[in-house]
Amino acid sequence: MYVYATIGHINLYGSRSLISSVEKLIHFVLLISRQGKVRLTKWYSPYSQKERSKVIRELSGLIISRGPKLCNFVEWRGLRVVYKRYASLYFCICNDQEDNELETLSIIHHYVETLDRYFGSVCELDLIFNFHKAYFILDEVMLAGMMQETSKRTTLRLIAAQEELVEAAKEEASSLSNIIAQATK
Repeated sequence: MYVYATIGHINLYGSRSLISSVEKLIHFVLLISRQGKVRLTKWYSPYSQKERSKVIRELSGLIISRGPKLCNFVEWRGLRVVYKRYASLYFCICNDQEDNELETLSIIHHYVETLDRYFGSVCELDLIFNFHKAYFILDEVMLAGMMQETSKRTTLRLIAAQEELVEAAKEEASSLSNIIAQATK
């Protein structure tokens, strides 16, 4: 069994590695309403807070102003932004120009379908009031800017298990607070 530690495309043994350390990845995910309000952001590449605000301003203005008949790909700062509008939300993913746009569109569609199955006809208000669940679903679907889970059923099963853990923790905290309250009387 060989263990490769790669630097670039060359492993430490000086030969070409079968495992590439240069992976194509998603730089960030944005959900923007038609009014330009940000509903969800997930950053996989390092951006300062000032840069993030500037990126959001630029992209929201650029994407919202585009006509519905135009393609869903935008070249921006040497990167490619792929977006898709579902109802009143724009789901945007920024990745490298070499990445496949159709694959990125399928990632967006997969995330939207998972949200839709979880919330039952998801809408913007679901994402506003349950943003933590939207982030959890995104974290289950994508990890470190790459697609992690392609099965919607598995993702939903993991979310249900996480919700059961949260409920059990709430019940335990409630029973502990009751015990403490009775002990202090």
